[in-house]
Amino acid sequence: MNPSPINRSGFMKIDELAQDVKEQLPQEAQQIFVAAFNAAHSDGLSEEGARQVAWSSVKNQYKQGDDGKWHIKADETANPNKPITMGGY
Repeated sequence: MNPSPINRSGFMKIDELAQDVKEQLPQEAQQIFVAAFNAAHSDGLSEEGARQVAWSSVKNQYKQGDDGKWHIKADETANPNKPITMGGY
C-alpha cells in the first residue's frame, strides 16, 4: 500500500508524487495532476477519487506514448475546457 501523498497541510505537492509518476509525466502534466488532485480532495473526494480526477485531467491534455511516458496531445485533440465527470452520484 502506498503511503498517503497528502501532507499535513492537507494538500499534495509535486515533490510528493510517487517516483514512477514523476518519471512518466513531464513537469506541466505533474502540475496538472497535483492541481486537479488538490481541488478534488478539497471538494470532499476521497484520495482515490481525487487521484481518478487527477488522472482524467492529465489524460485530457496528454497521451501515453509507446515509451510509457506521457506526451502533450496535438492542439486539435486537447480540450482544456472539457468538463470532468464522475460516475456514481
